[in-house]
Amino acid sequence: MKLKVYKSDGKATRRSVTLDESVFGIEPNDHAIWLDVRSIQANGRQGTHKTKERGEVRGGGAKPWRQKGTGRARVGTIRSPLWPGGGRTFGPRPKSYTVGVNRKTKALARKSALTYKAREDAIRVLEDFSFDQPKTSDMVAMLAALELADKKVLVLTGSADVNLYKSGRNLPRVSVVDAASASTYDLLNAGVLVFQESGLQRLTGALGGAAAAEEPATETTEEG
Repeated sequence: MKLKVYKSDGKATRRSVTLDESVFGIEPNDHAIWLDVRSIQANGRQGTHKTKERGEVRGGGAKPWRQKGTGRARVGTIRSPLWPGGGRTFGPRPKSYTVGVNRKTKALARKSALTYKAREDAIRVLEDFSFDQPKTSDMVAMLAALELADKKVLVLTGSADVNLYKSGRNLPRVSVVDAASASTYDLLNAGVLVFQESGLQRLTGALGGAAAAEEPATETTEEG
């Protein structure tokens, strides 16, 4: 599949890139996607929930009243879960929710997600660009020029770019991520993927595509 390369001002260049079929044109594996997304969401849980049990609440060192002769039920401690302020029975304890997924399955899941985006024509490629300073209005202007202002956009950069990240972080429907570290969930959660050319090369290379050792294939096209 060939895609035109655009400038950050929305104008098309006279070049195009060819998406690697081994990354963007495979037979999608929905189960691999499910495994990876489940792992990502599970690993995002802190697991720090905790309530105090009867051995951890305050008080209860002495028996509240004598065993017999008061007319009341016998009680051994005010730490009992039956009493206000007592410990909780079978309360939550800290635990790890980590779910592992092997490396090949994660790679297959990302390729499947990219294939779905390519089929939906939800990929745009831009020449490498950056902002001189963090400025949200510059990001808004760029997306408007690309006619993506009303879309949920994931910008995939060739390397960590602080100015781009800060320019997009205040926009609720925009995320900026280093392409090589984009997860399956990141890719599927976006409506449109906007690649920098170097970002496309990095992600394709990270997934074992042909761009690992060379620039994305380009060719000159005649403009009408």
